[in-house]
Amino acid sequence: MAVTIKSEHEIELMREAGRILAIVHDELAKIIRPGVSTFEINRKCEEIIRSYDCIPSFINYQGFPASVCTSINEQVVHGIPDKKNILKDGDIISLDTGVIYKGYQSDAARTHAVGEISPEDQKLIDVTKQSFFEGMKMAKAGNHLYDISKAIQDYAESNGFSVVREMVGHGIGKEMHEEPQIPNFKPIGRGMKLRAGMTFAVEPMINRGKKEIWILDDGWTCVTRDGMNSAHYENTLLITEGEPELLSYNKDLV
Repeated sequence: MAVTIKSEHEIELMREAGRILAIVHDELAKIIRPGVSTFEINRKCEEIIRSYDCIPSFINYQGFPASVCTSINEQVVHGIPDKKNILKDGDIISLDTGVIYKGYQSDAARTHAVGEISPEDQKLIDVTKQSFFEGMKMAKAGNHLYDISKAIQDYAESNGFSVVREMVGHGIGKEMHEEPQIPNFKPIGRGMKLRAGMTFAVEPMINRGKKEIWILDDGWTCVTRDGMNSAHYENTLLITEGEPELLSYNKDLV
């Protein structure tokens, strides 16, 4: 699949998908507290998405059984909601979800504190979020793809954290995962030159400990090998002739 340049009509549809997704994340943030199950988070997520006449992107995507990934503590991504998974004070939880609006996708993730968390975990959450914005500074027409990757890696590692290698960001549009893949670390080379009209889901996954991960027997849940906590932050963005535009973020909400 080639990297697609979106038309103005397509961009408008993705803007609306992103606007709705920002609201979904804002509403989910309000119910994060000790005692809530990840099953209930998933139920609420799907309810909100469908209330906007949108389709949850994740449910049944490549067999995933829910509308939101609920990844707790050492779970990096793709945690499966379950009635038995009850949040407790001191946990951190990453929520990754997406919406389809009139055939176009938006994808975003946030990591939340549950009650009172350690200063180390708060720093992890903050650095992971800021690493996204450091990468976004490089998401400009004329720059190269791996300029984004390098900025994310440099910021995360300068703060003492490690960057997951196996899971990466991606292009997005009519499909959830389009070309190109967007690493959160700098590979060899510079990557493709960025052009206005490209739409990306950039999503740093940052670990407190070592970078190595593995997949649990459920075939989905990705965890850190050393059991240290991990955080995830993601937005859908648009490359323009000037500054990049966030499509899944409302500064008044998130």
